[in-house]
Amino acid sequence: MSTSTRFDTKIAVLLREDLEPWQRLNVTAFLVSGLGTQLPELIGQPYEDADGVPYLPMFRQPVLVFQGAKEVLRAAHERALSRALPRAVFTSDLFATGHDDANRAAVRAVPTTDLDLVGLAVHGPRNAVDKVLKGARMHP
Repeated sequence: MSTSTRFDTKIAVLLREDLEPWQRLNVTAFLVSGLGTQLPELIGQPYEDADGVPYLPMFRQPVLVFQGAKEVLRAAHERALSRALPRAVFTSDLFATGHDDANRAAVRAVPTTDLDLVGLAVHGPRNAVDKVLKGARMHP
């Protein structure tokens, strides 16, 4: 596959623009891990170096990272839900939790419209993901 391959689908992460650099990296890592677990077709084959040392497989296509204001994130979340796109969320509450069970409990405790989103990952047809991300800009 050449570097100019155009995929029919898109993997995108949308981050709230006011996050600290460490938070951006952490949120992105958590969000994309969710997509990989539920969409195995996104994962390629394992890697191996010239000495035969194996490495884990990764996504078969690029992950595009965007940013936007809190309102852009909220609108993108609503559009992702209305289009029933596979999605993962990261809320501000998760910065204060220490493990997976606490993360799920923190999200479960808040109604959908009240989630304080700091990150959203989506996958779907290119045009649908583009519509979800309306108003967001590429992360610098």
